[in-house]
Amino acid sequence: MILRRLFTAFTVIMAATLASGCATEPASRVVQSAQSSECVVLLHGLNRSWRAMQPMARALQDDGYTTVNVDYPSQLGTIQELAPMAVGLGLEQCRSAGASKVHFVTHSMGGILLRYANEQAPIKELGRVVMLGPPNQGSELIDRTRTWPGFAALSGPAGMQLGTSPESIPSQLGPVDFELGVIAGTNTINVLASAMLPDLDDGKVTVKRTMVDGMQDHLVVEDSHRYIVRSAAVLRNTRSFLRTGSFVDLDR
Repeated sequence: MILRRLFTAFTVIMAATLASGCATEPASRVVQSAQSSECVVLLHGLNRSWRAMQPMARALQDDGYTTVNVDYPSQLGTIQELAPMAVGLGLEQCRSAGASKVHFVTHSMGGILLRYANEQAPIKELGRVVMLGPPNQGSELIDRTRTWPGFAALSGPAGMQLGTSPESIPSQLGPVDFELGVIAGTNTINVLASAMLPDLDDGKVTVKRTMVDGMQDHLVVEDSHRYIVRSAAVLRNTRSFLRTGSFVDLDR
């Protein structure tokens, strides 16, 4: 009961804060490299923005990639609405930059948007993909908090679709048919949420539920769901996977 009351208060406050500054139209920050025909689209997660992916974007720019850091209104639509919007904008910008191969780096729900969009309209120039903390099999946290006051406002329609029931979007997606590396975290800054998850987790998603049939590699790091996007080990391994198709980390 105490956990529920604390989490409810937190969601109400966060919903009001995030709603006041939420963008209604997608946008992107494009940094083009004249030396590369390869482009990387970055997709942030639920209740985040392009700023969360900037450390990753800068690291990939150092490797010579053109980057498209997409900012989309994660709270203001369903996955069916957000996926073509966010993925479509990233592809449009990469194609305009002359890219012949398009990679993706996604955080959390961003990975589900890509999987959904690619199933609906396969991306012909899709290269390698790295997903950070993706709820590829949904999250029990959504199941357990979806009826709490304020939670629907905080997560938006898309977030409410990320549970583990057969009706959830992750449950309806098939195996991936592209080169995919998944990085999962085991640290948490949200002990209340972790207390509601049954297995090792990052505060939002269990390690087990980040996995998906068809992936090429899977790496576990000691980072939380929020900060996995800027971890030095994650940046290093993401760059490795995009170059070689596998994670290379002496510490894992």
